[in-house]
Amino acid sequence: MLVRRLRFPKTLSTCSIQASDVHTQHYDVIVVGGGHAGTEAVAAASRVGAKTLLITQKIKAIGALSCNPSLGGVGKGHLVKEIDALDGVMGRAGDWAGIHFSILNRSKGPAVWGPRTQLDRQRYKDFIQSELLSTPRVTILEGSVQDLLLTTANPEKPGRHKIYGIRLAHGGGEIHSRSVVLTTGTFLSGALFIGQNTSPGGRMGDPPSCAGLSHTLKEVLGLKVGRLKTGTPPRIIKDTIDFSLTLIRLPDPSPTPFSFINTHTHCTPEEQLPCYLTYTTPGVDRVVKESSHLNSHIQQDTKGPRYCPSIESKVLRFPGRQHQVWLEPEGLTSDLIYPQGLSMTMPPEKQLCLIREIPGLQRAKICSPGYGVQYDYVCPTQLFPWLQIKSTQGLFLAGQINGTTGYEEAAAQGLCAGINAGRTSLSMPPVSLSRTQSYIGVLIDDLIGRGVTEPYRMFTSRAEFRTSLRPDNADLRLTLRGFEELGCVSEQRYNKALRVQVSLNDALSALQSIHLSATRWKDKLGDVNISETKSSILNGVEVLQYKDVSFQMLASAFPELSGPYLEFSERLKVEAIYRPHCEKQRREIERMQAEESLYLPQHIDYLTLPVSLSQEVREILDSMRPSTLGAAARLPGITPAAIVHLFNYVHRNKYSNHSKVIEVS
Repeated sequence: MLVRRLRFPKTLSTCSIQASDVHTQHYDVIVVGGGHAGTEAVAAASRVGAKTLLITQKIKAIGALSCNPSLGGVGKGHLVKEIDALDGVMGRAGDWAGIHFSILNRSKGPAVWGPRTQLDRQRYKDFIQSELLSTPRVTILEGSVQDLLLTTANPEKPGRHKIYGIRLAHGGGEIHSRSVVLTTGTFLSGALFIGQNTSPGGRMGDPPSCAGLSHTLKEVLGLKVGRLKTGTPPRIIKDTIDFSLTLIRLPDPSPTPFSFINTHTHCTPEEQLPCYLTYTTPGVDRVVKESSHLNSHIQQDTKGPRYCPSIESKVLRFPGRQHQVWLEPEGLTSDLIYPQGLSMTMPPEKQLCLIREIPGLQRAKICSPGYGVQYDYVCPTQLFPWLQIKSTQGLFLAGQINGTTGYEEAAAQGLCAGINAGRTSLSMPPVSLSRTQSYIGVLIDDLIGRGVTEPYRMFTSRAEFRTSLRPDNADLRLTLRGFEELGCVSEQRYNKALRVQVSLNDALSALQSIHLSATRWKDKLGDVNISETKSSILNGVEVLQYKDVSFQMLASAFPELSGPYLEFSERLKVEAIYRPHCEKQRREIERMQAEESLYLPQHIDYLTLPVSLSQEVREILDSMRPSTLGAAARLPGITPAAIVHLFNYVHRNKYSNHSKVIEVS
């Protein structure tokens, strides 16, 4: 059974939330948008202690999976584990709603394994809604935000404006707060595309956000705003697919939970559903080319996701190539299949022609067509590392409004924005996560330091310290700090992480205290390939690094290890494997952390700064305005010599990051 078992007495879609007195109350935090970023932001702000209001256009759509019914993967799974380590909602929701669990990338080391699951759409939404209903200090209001309420900035803090609430659409009145988090997703000036038809909207059946919000961001706050696009495939009726013509892909026989507080998933191994693999044919290429003149979405210059392109983009960029199509279930009892890899925006009749060119789908029927979405995003280089707009005190952005793509990337930002909006509203200093200690830190640092030209997706290759930032140790990296420094982690979760940390350290110390020759180790462990020439004496940790040696084998040979430490056998194996690599990386991590602690004030005039910098470097710094020396060092075009001069300037003027923000590293 689950360590934390949930019951569903009611969901947001079936309950009535009375908010008649919402306008007379003052909130600490208002979150706009009930998607993945918004739900994590609401929950995080509440955990910090802030009185929080969530405003969403449709209460029944909170927690909806707008596109693919899946969670995690390579890089993305790391984010889910880190969100969970900071007491976020997404990991536990995935464990409840998952119906096909697998670990991707198993052929490589555990540091880059990708925990992933297919989701039951309704179960996931039910869990998220139930979680928000049971979260203290949270009020939920159905409505649209017309505008932001702005006033003069506090002169003692950076920024030209200060937010003090929102104005509802349709004469709904004003609601005041100390902080606001915008998580508008694809709804900010959203437009839907099918064939040559265009209509306003952020998701099929849902209108876009109010035009006044976009106007304020661009014209009043003067933010640089761009345009991005994405898309979704048609949904196929399951009974019309001939699965005998496809390749079956079974889930892992023993599901691995995302959450560190869960020992099992809600779905039993026997209940899991398979996925199926098929491929495109030359007929797909033909349909794409014949219908390209009927497809306005692909004819536009707006950038779409590089790593999840539409089938039209794939065919036009790589003609004659065969492309994978994964047929994924949408739920345990759903009669729909999600064709991963077939995002498309051609006319509906052409979509049907295309899918019927694919093996297994020759008689398939479409329940709802695929479509494209174009939407506004705010260039994220205008944000502080804690996701507040530099020019506007108390205004935070999270999710696709910052130029990312994916549920996991959105949720990670929502978590950080919610924590900081809550802390700011309660007069606590903001916090930022370092890229040396988390993939969340890598994500945010990439966004604010480099900006985006296309929707940003997380990959393990984006992190410099992959052997340290593993899925298995996210709790040790983040949970303790989340409780002690951020204030967003429950005492129950903190105590469990503390017990894990103590147990792992004790077990590793016990292993290190065992010293034997290679010959004696072979006598103890039996038929294990341990080189007798490698070293005269090996300790237990060094032996555990061998591929054929498990902690269970060592516990059998040394019974004193079996009692208290056997439950951590898999984690001890991974810790042993990566211990030499992590020790080598420690010096580089310490150097980067030292650079991150050097704060670059936002009021610096780089164009006239009295240090030796080229005009090109000055213009880059003036445009990007990095928050720390470390962020400046990662900017394209910034030379090592320029960093030395900035370093000396910062030291001479005694600027420190700790004077403005707590860097969690």
